[in-house]
Amino acid sequence: MGARVSKATSCCCIRGQLPGSTRLDSADAVDEDQAEAYELPAFQEYSFEQLRLATAGFAVENIVSEHGEKAPNVVYKGKLDAQRRIAVKRFNRSAWPDPRQFLDEAKSVGQLRSKRLANLLGCCCEGDERLLVAEYMPNDTLAKHLFHWETQAMKWPMRLRVVLYLAEALEYCTTKGRALYHDLNAYRVLFDNDCNPRLSCFGLMKNSRDGKSYSTNLAFTPPEYMRTGRITPESVIYSFGTLLLDVLSGKHIPPSHALDLIRDRNFNMLTDSCLVGQFSNEEGTELVRLASRCLHYEPRERPNVRSMVQALSPLQKDVETPSYELMDMPQGGASSVQSLPLSPLAEACSRKDLTAIHELLEKTGYKDDEGTANELSFQMWTNQMQDTLTSKKKGDSAFRQKDFTTAIDCYSQFIEVGTMVSPTIYARRCLSYLMNDMAEQALSDAMQALVISPTWPTAFYLQAAALLSLGMENEAQEALKDGSAQETSSSSGR
Repeated sequence: MGARVSKATSCCCIRGQLPGSTRLDSADAVDEDQAEAYELPAFQEYSFEQLRLATAGFAVENIVSEHGEKAPNVVYKGKLDAQRRIAVKRFNRSAWPDPRQFLDEAKSVGQLRSKRLANLLGCCCEGDERLLVAEYMPNDTLAKHLFHWETQAMKWPMRLRVVLYLAEALEYCTTKGRALYHDLNAYRVLFDNDCNPRLSCFGLMKNSRDGKSYSTNLAFTPPEYMRTGRITPESVIYSFGTLLLDVLSGKHIPPSHALDLIRDRNFNMLTDSCLVGQFSNEEGTELVRLASRCLHYEPRERPNVRSMVQALSPLQKDVETPSYELMDMPQGGASSVQSLPLSPLAEACSRKDLTAIHELLEKTGYKDDEGTANELSFQMWTNQMQDTLTSKKKGDSAFRQKDFTTAIDCYSQFIEVGTMVSPTIYARRCLSYLMNDMAEQALSDAMQALVISPTWPTAFYLQAAALLSLGMENEAQEALKDGSAQETSSSSGR
């Protein structure tokens, strides 16, 4: 079984292709099922302001990076125009000094479209800002499901599906001229709405122009990368081998230790105890054999990605069972609105009952403005400040009397001066816009309220009301779920 070759062997010439590969003779050799049209908008450039709004001002609450704020390049979840869910990777300011190089690289990755990828939708390159925008995958990472599961370990058929889909993703990228993948690991494999595994597109770009391709523990780094600092297609296969071990063992075992266990035929130590009785010795042995081939010390001795697809395909089990069933998760990855406990405001927004919404906002007043910058009760009493507060008072009076056109004018004067911020003002103007059949403006105000207060349920609920007015039922349901989740979280934290 793939014994290790002596490390005394000097570094061989690193080639640009997988052994035995000719880039699969062009794209028409890709599996037809995988290459079928994947309907997504074309790659585009976004403005920084669009992405700031989408992530509620890059709110800490929206960070999904494994290391949170401490990650060198932070990833946020967000919504474009309160509709399409996205993941936004924001690079540190020194990562890509040359904007043209960043754009060219992003556009190249953005040409890829596959249901095996969490695809790149666009990028932003303004001033010092460098950001990537990808499809958002709501059902966590392979690392979470393998190493940190709470209720049930991942079943064997699902583990086999994960490694096959991952191999197919790498094969697709290879046929499109993107054979290099940086730091392939269990955190790069994500699960979509139906719990199908997808490979993150972020790994197809380096973390910076001259940055390292590997950020994980050196024990998991391909040996040739340690010698040369360069990533090759063979390096990607090595990392794929470490993922095969992760899937088999349910642990992150260093390759050197795993190869010792394989050499000693100590398979029990290499197999997840949660999988007892789920697979035959032959199946386990085949996965171990594939992993050991991928982890060969000499790059030229490793298999190419197409041969991995061919080897993993016959191993698949329960192929007709949807992934969400294998993962024991609801389709879509989230509960329905009907099953959620909705507050009175959420209920009113779900029915688009504008009169009830008005009564509830009036009753709540400004208590939710506590903690926002420049609290309304402590101000410098300049003439401009006095005028600003007068605009607010007039707006509040008009809002109370249901004169929503005047309320819009007065609240707009308050907002335009810009000396104070108030999520409640945006919420009140949002409802005033809805009362005047100005749903797009209402949606914009609900999003601005979230920028000021990213965890405010009211802003989510008003988004839902605006989206319903625009005929966007599904997006409204998602906004209601988000608001309910925030409300539940805040109440349990008290």
